[in-house]
Amino acid sequence: MDDVVKLKILTSVAALCALLVLTSCAPTIHLEPAANANDPLCAEVTVRLPDSIGDQARVWTDAQATAAWGTPSSVLLTCGLEPPAPTTLQCVSLGGVDWIVDEEETPNLRLTTYGREPAAQVYVDTTTLSADAVLESLAGAIQQLTKTGECTAPVTEDPDAPGTETGDTTP
Repeated sequence: MDDVVKLKILTSVAALCALLVLTSCAPTIHLEPAANANDPLCAEVTVRLPDSIGDQARVWTDAQATAAWGTPSSVLLTCGLEPPAPTTLQCVSLGGVDWIVDEEETPNLRLTTYGREPAAQVYVDTTTLSADAVLESLAGAIQQLTKTGECTAPVTEDPDAPGTETGDTTP
């Protein structure tokens, strides 16, 4: 084998090793895609997602129409869910998007868009980031989903503040 061929092989191997080293440092988060993850509107959302939320950088995920931020992940997003039915759970409106707030796993919150099709869902570790800051950061992207309704009395302020009424999604 002549020296030119050996040099090309060594260069290719070195480039491959460098690529493997770089990609092995970046974690990939395993998420399951939603049933309608292939909806073109989810693609519109995905391309508009921020590179970071607060001090949490976006990390790779292995499922279509999903995203994650932080290592370990403090925010997980999935697009392509069936829109939720009316509920008596609290509903908040931030950045022009209505969200159903599920506090069952506090300090982690599950927030699901209401009145958007397809729906998107976000899990937030509130020990790391404020849910309000997360929703405001995602609003521009989530607004790409078709608006089909809204909460009847959404909370637009701090739900723990005195005199603030809890909104619901009952029509």
